[in-house]
Amino acid sequence: MKTLGLIGGMSWESTQTYYQLINAGVKQRLGGLNSAKLVLYSVNFAEIEQMQAQGEWLQAAKVLSRAALSLQTAGAEAIMICTNTMHKIAPEIEAVVSVPLLHIADATAMELQQQRIEHVALLGTAFTMEQDFYKQRLLDKGVRVSIPNQPQRAEIHRIIYDELCQGKILPTSRDTFLQVIDSLQQQGAQGVILGCTEIGLLIEQAHTTVPIFDTTAIHAAAAVDWSLH
Repeated sequence: MKTLGLIGGMSWESTQTYYQLINAGVKQRLGGLNSAKLVLYSVNFAEIEQMQAQGEWLQAAKVLSRAALSLQTAGAEAIMICTNTMHKIAPEIEAVVSVPLLHIADATAMELQQQRIEHVALLGTAFTMEQDFYKQRLLDKGVRVSIPNQPQRAEIHRIIYDELCQGKILPTSRDTFLQVIDSLQQQGAQGVILGCTEIGLLIEQAHTTVPIFDTTAIHAAAAVDWSLH
């Protein structure tokens, strides 16, 4: 079993889901008392969020690159960024470490291909929905991507930061997400990517008939596969 290095804390609510899913995946595969070999570097999300809001992506890259180097020094054989949005600076992190980075969008694209999904809706922070760092990796794999309209994107972004990242799970916000999902399905989306690791705290497959692709679960499953091969 190989050792995984997790850059977490963005937010800690979703990081604990990563920890649980990866360990549960290893136990399911190997049985007995087996659990994952993990090294975790948890950042202060308040500092990272401020950098995001101010567009200080270079500074954020420096912070997470130092975290990645610390994980590598501690014995990590691969790095995971336990959040979708901060994959915007994945190239900067990959440039400073000598171990592979397990990219969340690549794992998601592979799952979409296996499920024969050609047109998908993407929900996430405004950065993830509006910028190309995430969508382009899906497009490169032949997956068409649709995003909500501007007012919907603004409300999704608000719910993520003001509610989900602070552990608030509100039925009214779930209704908002489900309305957005319905509108995107009407535009031809065959499935929906929960492209923020907190959205899975609010939306589950039982809430909609549209196929849901929870990136936290997908990324964690890919990590288990990597660590055991």
